[in-house]
Parts: sequence; structure tokens; C-alpha cells
Amino acid sequence: MVMAQEDFYRLSIVIPVYNEEQRLGPTLTRLGEYLSGKPYTWELIVVDDGSRDRSVEVAGQAGLGEALRVVEHKVNRGKGAAVRTGMAAVRGQFALFSDSDLSTPIEEIEKFWPWFEEGYDVVIGSRGLSTSQIEVHQSLHREWMGRFFNVLVRALVVPGIHDTQCGFKMFTQRAVERIFPRLQLEGWAFDVELLAVAQQQGLRTAEVPVRWVNSPDTRVRTFRASSQMLCDLLRLRRRFRSRPQAVSNG
Repeated sequence: MVMAQEDFYRLSIVIPVYNEEQRLGPTLTRLGEYLSGKPYTWELIVVDDGSRDRSVEVAGQAGLGEALRVVEHKVNRGKGAAVRTGMAAVRGQFALFSDSDLSTPIEEIEKFWPWFEEGYDVVIGSRGLSTSQIEVHQSLHREWMGRFFNVLVRALVVPGIHDTQCGFKMFTQRAVERIFPRLQLEGWAFDVELLAVAQQQGLRTAEVPVRWVNSPDTRVRTFRASSQMLCDLLRLRRRFRSRPQAVSNG
């Protein structure tokens, strides 16, 4: 395990968690195994968003020592709030947030580094590009709802991005500092907001195809989440007018 000196890391990974006691342990084990083989320093930050189960206890039993920190919300606030809390705590040159089910395998981060080397500030995983690899699909109605949502997103808020909702996004330290303090949404539409802020701030964004495996144990309740996201999209439309496209598709 590569540890940092003077509380400085090459990579921080934020994992938002809500009632994940069943799969959090294997996820942290997998991340620790992968990262321990890397030559750079790293940290994991688990943000528990008011879980009612043993998620916090499971994180504490992961055996990762000082490489893992757990931050707790006393009440459930939403994924956007959890990610924002985690990003406020990172100490890395680069910061990734990843869904706790690792629907996008951690190995896909290797596709991101070349984009940062080319000077990009934000690199996002995408299920919507022609070379994306969807190994296990969502149900048909969820996929169609996702496609319709992405059409609305491109038309109303962030042009040029095919998949705003993949939970695998990475940022330079500069991007973290310029994006996350400006975010207001706490629910699922926060991904759209952060990309709109990135465009507003003139940050270079790359959308990169990734492998993705749908987890059947989703925390998204389709109707309620869709209604809230539509309301949030309209709010974002009022906040952000048409911006110059600053997205490169990998």
C-alpha cells in the first residue's frame, strides 16, 4: 500500500453511500487491491449519507487504515450532497467519485489519465458513446427514460454530452475548487449541474467510453427521481443559458 507524506495524495476517490452494508465491504476490498498495486499515493473517502444500516461500521472494518476516511451525514440529503461533502474533504491532485457498486470497474480509470496529460480538467465516464461497453443492461424502460433524459439535458443545459449520469467522474484539483463550491443541487441532477458549471468556468471536459455493468439493486426510484430531475433541469435551464461547447468525446 502506497501512503502519502504530509497529507498529500496523487489520487482521492470519493464513494457516496446510502444503506450499502451488503456491497460496501467487497467494493472497498476491490479498491484497496487495485490501488495497492499503483506507484502513486491515494486515499479513499466514504461519505455515508444518513444510512440506517451498518454501512459506517462496515467501512470501518475494511482494514485500509489511514488510507480510508469516513464522513457522515446525520440525515439523508441526496447523492449530490454526499459527493459535494466528499470533494470538500479530498487532498489529492486528482479526485474521482465512483458509485459504491462499481458499476464502472475501477480499472477504467486508466482510460482517464491520458486526457489529463493532454490538459483536460474534467474527465467523465460514458455509457452513451459508440465504443462504450455495456455488459449488463438496465431494464428497457429505464434505458429509454435515460435516453430521453439525456436528450433533454443536451437541449436545455449541457450540449455535447451523451451521458451525464454515469457515476464515474474525475477532476483535477483546480476543477474541484472551481466546480463543487458552486453546486446547489443535492439530488440526482447534480451531475448535470456540475457539468454546466464546468462549462461556465471554461474547464476542458472529455467524455470517455467505459465498461459498465448494471447493478439490479439500484437506489433510484424511477418515477420520483424522474419527476425531481425534470424540475431540477428546468431550474438549471434558468440558471445557465447556452454555453460554448467544451467537450471532447473519446
